[in-house]
Amino acid sequence: MLISEIFGYIGALAIGLTLGLTGAGGSILTVPILVYLLGYEAVVSTGYSLFIVGCTAAVGAIRNLIKGFTKVKVAIWFGLPSMLSIFITRKFIIPSIPSEIGNVGSLVFTKEIAVMMLFASLMIFSGLRMVKRKKENTKVEILEIKYSRLIFQGLFVGVLTGLVGAGGGFLIVPALVIMANLPMKNAVGTSLLIIATNSMVGFLGDLSNRSMDWGFLLPFAAIAIAGIFVGMSLADKVNGAQLKRGFGYFVLAVAGFILFNEIGSIFYP
Repeated sequence: MLISEIFGYIGALAIGLTLGLTGAGGSILTVPILVYLLGYEAVVSTGYSLFIVGCTAAVGAIRNLIKGFTKVKVAIWFGLPSMLSIFITRKFIIPSIPSEIGNVGSLVFTKEIAVMMLFASLMIFSGLRMVKRKKENTKVEILEIKYSRLIFQGLFVGVLTGLVGAGGGFLIVPALVIMANLPMKNAVGTSLLIIATNSMVGFLGDLSNRSMDWGFLLPFAAIAIAGIFVGMSLADKVNGAQLKRGFGYFVLAVAGFILFNEIGSIFYP
């Protein structure tokens, strides 16, 4: 086994660990691991990411449901629109994008490059949100839920999830805190349920478009699931704010690497 593959499987643990600790961020790691460490194409990686993150988040969602941290009604209002948009995106939009989007002289802008650059842009947005210091919402009741905004946000997150294979937790958690007035712990639990359903619906949209490497997907997902158990067990024992900021800086660094690599591939294919 190559060194990059060993680090790839170690990364699977980190995916689950991050989801268990923060309810977000695991999918931010998945696509770069699949592309740069394990050598999968970007579009294929976004589909595989949906399965891996979906399975891992489902385990966390079940545990949070049992503990009473998940607000199912909020998850339905947010999740149903996002499931619709992610399925349409994976089933119809992604396959319709040409492999070569455009070119200027000898410089070719491909579908693979576009996906990774969009992913890096979302990583920058996510990382900046993570490193920003914010007061946590400590309310214990859901008040004045803005359902119309939840629906719109769900549609938007579904499209992004479909395009880049990210679960969207870095967008879902802030939306649940702001628009549904959820405390952070409830937002994390509800986010995991939405991520799980979104990711698996998006993956179903991919099944008819390409064959899947189940020999890789199942063990990789199993390692990520082990990671989420570790993350959930540590969630109450670590400083969540400091961890999130540290991970945010890491996300920004990885985003910079992706942009540098993809821009370089345009000039030096």
